[in-house]
Formats: sequence, C-alpha cells, structure tokens
Amino acid sequence: MRTIKEAAPRKTAIDKETRRIVEVMIENVASRGDQALREYSALFDGSSRERFRVGKDEIDRAYDRVSREELADIRAAAANIRAFAEAQRQTIGELDGFSPREGIRLGHRVIPVEAALCYVPGGNYPLYSTALMLIIPARVAGVKRICACSPTVKGTNEIDAKTLVAMDVAGADEIYALGGAQAIAAFSYGTEEIKAVDLIVGPGNQFVAEAKRQCYGQVGIDFIAGPSEVLVIADGSGDSRTVAADLLAQAEHAPNAKGILVSLDEKFARDVIRDVEAELADLPTADIAALSWRDQGEVLLAADAAEAIAYANSYAPEHLELNVAEPGIYQEHLHNYGSLFVGQNTAEVFGDYASGTNHTLPTVRAARYTGGLYVGTFLKTCTWQEMTPAGAAGLAPLVARLAYGEGLAAHARAAEARLGDITTGTDE
Repeated sequence: MRTIKEAAPRKTAIDKETRRIVEVMIENVASRGDQALREYSALFDGSSRERFRVGKDEIDRAYDRVSREELADIRAAAANIRAFAEAQRQTIGELDGFSPREGIRLGHRVIPVEAALCYVPGGNYPLYSTALMLIIPARVAGVKRICACSPTVKGTNEIDAKTLVAMDVAGADEIYALGGAQAIAAFSYGTEEIKAVDLIVGPGNQFVAEAKRQCYGQVGIDFIAGPSEVLVIADGSGDSRTVAADLLAQAEHAPNAKGILVSLDEKFARDVIRDVEAELADLPTADIAALSWRDQGEVLLAADAAEAIAYANSYAPEHLELNVAEPGIYQEHLHNYGSLFVGQNTAEVFGDYASGTNHTLPTVRAARYTGGLYVGTFLKTCTWQEMTPAGAAGLAPLVARLAYGEGLAAHARAAEARLGDITTGTDE
C-alpha cells in the first residue's frame, strides 16, 4: 500500500483530565440530583430551566416553527427507518420446545428492555435525524418507556425545534431538555425529576462518551462512539467528484472526522484530491471540513483488490463505500464495517438520513466485534428450560459428576435431589 496523502496521527483515547471531570460530574449528579443538573445546564448551555421534561405545549410550539416541507421530510425519513426496523424485528425469533434429549425442553424468549434513553446530540448542528435513528428502533422493539434528551440551544431554554419534532414523530414517551455527561449520569442513577433507565444509546462528544463508559454496569449502553469515519474503495471506474463529495460529507462533521480513499488507480486518486480542494473553495462548512481533510484525510494506492480488501478489514471503518464496477467481488470478502454502501449510486449520506438503515454505528475499529444500533439493541434473548421428572433424573448423574469434578458438592447434591422415584411424574 502506497501513501499519496498522509494523515496526522489520530488521537482517539480519552485524556485523563476528561476522565477526571466526568467522574466528578457523575458523582455530583448522583449525590445532588436535579440541583446539580441545573448548575451544569446553566454553565454549559446557558439554560435556566427549572424542570427538564418537555411538555405538550412546548412540543406544539416546536411544530409551529417547522415548515410543512421539513415536517413532511422528517415523516418520510421516519417511514423508511421504521419499515426497515420492522423487517429486522421479524428476523429475530423466539425458540420454543427444543429438546436435546427426552424429557428436556429448552428455548428462549426475546424480551425488550423496560426503559431506554435515546441521547440526541446538539453541538454544532441540530442532529434531528439521530432522534429518528434511535427512537424508532426502540419503539419497534417494544420498549415500554422511551426517553429522549438533547441539550438546549446555546443560551436558550429549549431544544432545537426540528429535533423536538423528530423526537415526537419517532414516538418518544418522555422528552427532556438536558445534555452532556450530566444527562448520562441522571438517567443512569436517577434524580428527583428523572427516573433511571436500563439502557442508554446514542452518540455524543468526548464527555458524553466518557460518561457512558463510566456509567456502564449501572446502566447498559450500545457502544462508545468516537469520531466519525468513512473509507472509500475505488477502482477508478467512477466519478472522482462523487468520491470527493462523499469524503467532504464526512469531513464536515468535525475536525477529527476521518475520510480515507483507497484507490486502485493513481490518476483517479489524484483527481479526487484535486476535486476535494475545488469543492472546499465554496463549501459553507469549509472551516471545519478543510481542517478535517488537512489533518485526517488520507489517500492510499492499493496494488489490487485483495490489498484494498485486507486494508478495509484491518481498519474496520464505520462507513465503507464500494465505488467499483464489480462490487460483488469485494462484498464476499469484507467482514469488518459498520455499514456498507454498494456502488457509486449509494451515497453514505443516504444512510445518514433516509434510506432506512441506521446511522448510529461503531467507530475506531469497534466494527471488528459489533454492528451498529438496530432494533435488536433494545432486545434481550433470555433462555428458559423445563424438565419432566424422568428428564431431570436422566440428566442428574451427568451434572452431579461434573459438579463433583469442580469441587462443588452442593451443586452435585442439588442435581442428585432430582434422582428420587421417577415414576411419580408423568412425561409430557
């Protein structure tokens, strides 16, 4: 693999100071509750809200501030996301009555978590699409209490109107104007106003990510997301301006967002670099995108498809685009990615917003061991078993021997207690 454009070293680890700050914040919220939340909201967001839960009147006002076209777009995207989540849910089935031997029945139930928080970031842009991506799968999964939260717009007491409308369209039961590490702590430990949940999902800044890491165990989480990233494999058969546009779409997220092109054609690679620079000239978000491209943009030249595939599997990107003439050759050998976008027509941004798949995806090589958020994130697969007297008596000697072999006599005796008169029961 030859480097045509090199990137600066990427910092992905949470620094010690961030860990210390978040630890103090979590302890403060856990001990002082709502008062600590009010102080942090005033300090970080300039919000003076006394109560964090958003009422119906506030939601109705948000609808008034969203245009008809914006509302129609939100509902159209929601319909696609919901349809795909429902299709995914149908693939996750229950198992009933499996029998490894006579008298033993085994199975599992698929049970939704009772309560979940969907954390929707604020930051530089109102990421209302994330509200749809988090809340809709939770609703399709059957979560009984779906909470959503997002920080208020800086210097105000209200969530961005489009974000609030998207939360309502998606089906949140409870909405809170609250963000940051303090929100993660509040929904993990509970406060006077906020009842704790069982699972927290959603992306956020370094403080939110660190709070999720520190609260894990007290509450479940989806995964810890880092800076966003896209890797494009191109064979030179496509349009260089399209690839440039896709790389910059990722770059405008943040200065540490990562865009990588792995090209099989050197001229195409250099054309993409040229087109990126040309588009930056009039891109409204060039202040962020140019910094990201300068420091994190990377262009590599692969000798062949096998080398490109090996690199992609090793990098395990959040988004993986196949801008190639014959994507099938690549697909069967790729196995580490958050979401795959096949062919030049399939822009990564389609998945960000409205195609139906989820955009909450693993980053920083986490795709080696997990997929992205989906309806199954909110489901637990819980096993069960049932035995007849004969089935229990038939299994008990084996279990007793295994238990004695581990030195656990009480375990063995619990098995042997089922060795009584097996004729007293009836096999069914």
